[in-house]
Amino acid sequence: MSREEADRALARLQDEKERIGGALLELEAHQGYQLLDGAVLDGETRRVQSDVRSRTTSLWTLFDLYGRAVDAAAGLRARHPRPGQAQLVELTRLLTGPSVELPVTEVPLERRTLLAVPSGERLTLRAAVDRMTALYEGVARSVAALDTVWSTLLSRLAEVEAERRAAGELLESLGGTDPEFERLRDELEAVAAAVRGDPLALARDGRADTARLDAVLTGLAGVRRRLAEAERLRDGFADRIRGVGAVLDLLREAEAEARAVRDEVLAKIASPVLPELPERSASLADRLAAVGGAGAPARRGWHDLAERVAGLERAAATALEQARETAGVIRGLLDRREELRGRLAAYRVKAARLGHAEDAELARIYEQARELLWTSPCDLRRATVTLSEYQRAIMSRTKGAER
Repeated sequence: MSREEADRALARLQDEKERIGGALLELEAHQGYQLLDGAVLDGETRRVQSDVRSRTTSLWTLFDLYGRAVDAAAGLRARHPRPGQAQLVELTRLLTGPSVELPVTEVPLERRTLLAVPSGERLTLRAAVDRMTALYEGVARSVAALDTVWSTLLSRLAEVEAERRAAGELLESLGGTDPEFERLRDELEAVAAAVRGDPLALARDGRADTARLDAVLTGLAGVRRRLAEAERLRDGFADRIRGVGAVLDLLREAEAEARAVRDEVLAKIASPVLPELPERSASLADRLAAVGGAGAPARRGWHDLAERVAGLERAAATALEQARETAGVIRGLLDRREELRGRLAAYRVKAARLGHAEDAELARIYEQARELLWTSPCDLRRATVTLSEYQRAIMSRTKGAER
């Protein structure tokens, strides 16, 4: 190499050395590398950790030897501002020849023999960079792949643990125990150990499998909602109990009204088909007394009591709706009778307006329908048939007059 060629090559290699050193420092500062380097791991993740550590050690060893060769060339050039032929030959060897000698431990196994002690492998600076590049890319791929899985799992784990803390604080404030919370807490501990100790065991096709964490998160969210409801119950217990009592008062009124309407229908309508009367107020009142007693919270705990009060509220509201609906169905029979009476009166007016007021046949049918509708108990079926007959008779006379 000429002096100018040697200077250009040396400048390029010194710049390359700085960039390689910077890249290695950035690799070790990467979040995934930091997680992997400082963790106590198991399983597949431990194997990856061992492989990354081995490759990184080889990478730094090779970089150190590479740097020494570059520094040796730079030192030689600095000592000889005007290098002669011998110095240029040495610079050429250092810059382009096999100037990087690897330690024996870095010699690949396939190049060793049983009896011969191998000498260190020698590489050119370019070959050393190529080998460092392969090592670097292998480490970077492993670290990036692990970081993708681990970061996702750790992020979701943080969400689940926050949910567990929130539910635990509620449970502590309410007192008592919750078997479902304890089961989910134990499951979370098992999953957390896997996330921290062998995250790759929770990976599928290179992506984090958060199914177990998601299931625990969903379960804990349900527990927290239930405990929050218990907390609201504790804070407004008296009002909730009074609210249920008010609904039961309305239920008693609705049941009493349904019984009264039923009795009236039995007296005024012949052979009615009636729905069974709901009688829920007494049993619900007993449940309210058990839930609202002074010692209930102490016996059961607020989170258990919350479920009972919520169930009682739903049952009372449903019973009230059913009682009102039943009363309406029964009252419908009386309403039907009144409707038929109104229609009979309207048809009579129509018959008179059409000039059939003195029609004996129409008068007979009218009296028959009127007797059915104003006699107790009223036979609604026969009254409906007779009213239809009266309507048809009027219509037939109207059509005859038109012809």
